[in-house]
Amino acid sequence: MQSWTRRHLLRTGSLGLTLTAGVGLTPPPARAGTLAAATGGGAPTDNAYWQAIAGQYDVTRDITQLENGNWVMMARPVLAAYQRHQQRVNAETSFYSRRGFGKDARAVMARVAGLIGCGLDEITLTRNATEALLALITGYNRLRPGDTVIYSDLDYDAMQAGMVSLRQRRGVDVIRIDLPEPASHQGLIDAYEQALKAHPKTRLLLLTHLTHRTGLILPVAEITAMARQRGVDVIVDAAHSIGLVDFTADTLGADFVGYNLHKWIGAPVGVGVLYIRRGRVPDIDPSPGEMEAAPENIRARVHTGTRDLAAMLAVPDAIDFHQSIGTARIAARLRHLRDLWAEPLRDHPAYEILTPTDPRLTGGLTSFRRRGVTDDKENAAIAQTLLERYGIFTVHRSGLSRGACVRVTPALFNQEADVEKLLAALRHMAG
Repeated sequence: MQSWTRRHLLRTGSLGLTLTAGVGLTPPPARAGTLAAATGGGAPTDNAYWQAIAGQYDVTRDITQLENGNWVMMARPVLAAYQRHQQRVNAETSFYSRRGFGKDARAVMARVAGLIGCGLDEITLTRNATEALLALITGYNRLRPGDTVIYSDLDYDAMQAGMVSLRQRRGVDVIRIDLPEPASHQGLIDAYEQALKAHPKTRLLLLTHLTHRTGLILPVAEITAMARQRGVDVIVDAAHSIGLVDFTADTLGADFVGYNLHKWIGAPVGVGVLYIRRGRVPDIDPSPGEMEAAPENIRARVHTGTRDLAAMLAVPDAIDFHQSIGTARIAARLRHLRDLWAEPLRDHPAYEILTPTDPRLTGGLTSFRRRGVTDDKENAAIAQTLLERYGIFTVHRSGLSRGACVRVTPALFNQEADVEKLLAALRHMAG
């Protein structure tokens, strides 16, 4: 076996991950995963190591890309695997989908179950987290007229709409709460506790683990445990947290979760996961597209029709690449990049940073706003100025009770210079 030394890493500018026709990633993740330990690399400030990681991505040089929250670019080995799988599916078409795909799909599902930390009978693949979560929200059948459901201003728009739809679908009262800003660990727990006390008929609570609006990480396990003591079920939106926060289905604590694999796991766009804890499947109605009742079959809860088979087949390749680095190491690196631009502006008279310094509540994704500037159009203009004047791509976000903001989301291909460029631009814009 080849010795993966720091000299080799820097000379090749890669992790040593290569593709062999029909084989996939070589070396396997167990070998690749020892790289950082063997070289002493992988610390958040080890720029040589992270430059080598960045070398696995083919990034446009037209802009400084700091908007990676929509989805995360596939690393080169994952993209190559996806293209290889696409070639096979395209060549064999229904002969493969009807005769060979089932076995391969079970292998994919086994890798996903291992990633999440659950049983094969507790998950099914969807096209995205939105599809998974709307199936959970609209299919949750334990609600009765007069019950209450709760969501927050930081939840994703489609999931908010799904919760609101329960008023007509189930005859329930729908309550939106505004989460505190600035936030603290105990303050977030207190906000949900107060909401549950104020609405004792609550039966369902929606939580977003890592919100796409500001990057705030909720203490989901603590809130879920508190809700369970009151007989309240929790649906968790983990679209952004999987791969960026170190957790499993058990440590999260909720019985119903939706995940995305094309964000921080780095799979091709078009793969999400629906999770229902064993024994709770009957509490979610089957999809209207299912002909049979299938009371215990989680796969009957979502009926997607024809999907991108190659994207599904490339999921193990994405998991391999992700695990060769490790979630904890990735989270620490992206938080470091975030701290380089956000913390110098923490007390700046012109800006508000919308995530706290508490590492339990903050990841790489963070939003800001100009003090007193809360209008959607004004924040969109700030993002536009960053792009047109400074060549930095960000995105504005709306829907927060305290006003709109601008989101900054570095990825593994970003370097310290990228966020330092953003910091200099924001200081210049502040005059």
